[in-house]
Amino acid sequence: MEKATIIGIDLAKRVFQVHGAATDGTVVFRKKLSRVQLVAFLARQPACTIAMEACATAHYWGREIAKLGHMVRLIPPIYVKPFVKRQKNDSADAEAIAEAAARPSMRFVAVKTEGQQAGAMIFRTRDLLVRQRTQLINALRGHLAEYGIVAAQGVVHVEQLQEAVDDRVAALPPMVRDLGQIYLVQIALCSDKIASLEKSIRLAAARTKATARLQTMPGIGPVTAMAIAAFAPPMESFRRGRDFSAWLGLVPRQKSTGGKQILGKTSKMGQRDIRRLLIIGAMTVVRWAARKGAPAGSWLARMLARKPRMLIAIALANKMARSAWAMLTKQEDYRDPMVAAA
Repeated sequence: MEKATIIGIDLAKRVFQVHGAATDGTVVFRKKLSRVQLVAFLARQPACTIAMEACATAHYWGREIAKLGHMVRLIPPIYVKPFVKRQKNDSADAEAIAEAAARPSMRFVAVKTEGQQAGAMIFRTRDLLVRQRTQLINALRGHLAEYGIVAAQGVVHVEQLQEAVDDRVAALPPMVRDLGQIYLVQIALCSDKIASLEKSIRLAAARTKATARLQTMPGIGPVTAMAIAAFAPPMESFRRGRDFSAWLGLVPRQKSTGGKQILGKTSKMGQRDIRRLLIIGAMTVVRWAARKGAPAGSWLARMLARKPRMLIAIALANKMARSAWAMLTKQEDYRDPMVAAA
């Protein structure tokens, strides 16, 4: 019997569809396996390429299957979709994954380590708590506005809401005061947890050379540095800084044809967590430069004189991504362009 050189697996919680193909694409087997049967079945197979979509649980299975001696390939789901023939089902998906993995020009996702996924979890947990706190604050602001109490947006103005709820002179119904206290308790609880997670992120970012090096760049703090370490693949997998910036979705969308370059808006097709943090950090640098003044003759000074701030922030985030790639690949701290040119 011919041996399978590529095995495509359609991942699930309990039932997995497996498609084995030979070197020439001939179907060797199609099987439906339970969660318990999967590892035992793959352990009996000769060393080959195991392909899966880079979706939920893919990195866990990638680590477990790699221990069996197989080469693991994770493919972005959007690159698998064109290979699905006609109807969509588990068998067709597994076959499409195997076909996509056989393409020599296919792009793959690096399997994350347990440490990287732990870093991603602490980042996502903090992000979730920040969103929940924002929802609670906005809900309380909306309720109190119905009683003539108006406060500005932001966590810094929660004290004003606290004073309004605690003020016994204000004509707030007792039920509104009680419900307001529930909101304030939950807001304080979220703030405490966020502060605790941020402390853990700062300590973790100071422990490794890569994250400490990234923080030497203006606009990158512990949270952004940890996000790059957790979500980005090894920088050596990118040929140049522009490739890393394109992976983040910070380059213009192309609609070029006939040798004519047509560039549109930012593609936003990439890792959105890092992209969002880089843009936020870049906006902080732009606001500081607009208030304090950028160095004369610098790129930032020229841009501030003729472009909107948001556009400048996205362009600066693009430059920051390229600089981060250079810093990590060359093992160097950030160097100010104006100082380096002097």
